[in-house]
Amino acid sequence: MRRRRRKAGHTNHERWLVSYADFITLLFAFFVVLYASSQADQKKAAEVAASIKGAFQQLGVFTGSAPGEIGVPGSSATIHPDLTDHPLQVVKVAGTSDKKYGAPGYGIDVDALRSELENALGDEIRKHEVQMRTTPEGLVVSLREIGFFKSGDADLLQDGQQTLMRIAGILGNRGFEIRIEGHTDNVPMHTKKFKSNWELSTARATQVVSLLIEQYHFSPALISAAGYSEYRPVADNGTEQGRAANRRIDLIIVGKPPDIEPPAPTAVDAEPEKPSAGIESTASQ
Repeated sequence: MRRRRRKAGHTNHERWLVSYADFITLLFAFFVVLYASSQADQKKAAEVAASIKGAFQQLGVFTGSAPGEIGVPGSSATIHPDLTDHPLQVVKVAGTSDKKYGAPGYGIDVDALRSELENALGDEIRKHEVQMRTTPEGLVVSLREIGFFKSGDADLLQDGQQTLMRIAGILGNRGFEIRIEGHTDNVPMHTKKFKSNWELSTARATQVVSLLIEQYHFSPALISAAGYSEYRPVADNGTEQGRAANRRIDLIIVGKPPDIEPPAPTAVDAEPEKPSAGIESTASQ
């Protein structure tokens, strides 16, 4: 009896499609998870940055800026909306009108102070050498380079010293906390005296601080200096007019914080406490 030959089974040459489809599905899921994670991280990073920025603004460390505008060191500088010359509401300088804070600098109306300075600096304001603006922190008096410094130099001009003397006559002995901030444009510089705009902006701010302390006897505890180079512009650095506006010294008058008490005086002439009569001093042995 003859055996039947079995027919060869059909070979499926497309079985690889199953594995390939599984691989593509896993790869798609993997990238979906990555995308979702990156979106969550950006949202969390924005929330953390906004919280930190708000906390520093409450402490007065940074000047106020528009919500959601986060600065990154080394990135391109953006113009802060609150640094432009648009009108803002009248605020009080770091203070309260409560009688218990009757010391100079508390409860001062920024609008009244601005009017007083405008009367004293009318010529400089008309020449656009001095500009003033009101911010949530208080009053900002901008001394533009054109009337106070030579290009690339940190020594105050003689006319600039006369203007600063009038400003000091109004602000002196009133208990204001004043921050002096130096700013430049974005044109790189490198001279024998200053290697960068950082050094120039800081040197100019320090020069103004030195004059206020040494010549006009401002309290060193209520005054500070900082240099910001090109990174806090008030105008577009793409034009000559904008660069001229950015080369400036800002006097930020924020007032003396009411929660800071002066240190208690130390008793210099107090005699040292003598040891008890019944106890021998170890030094006499």
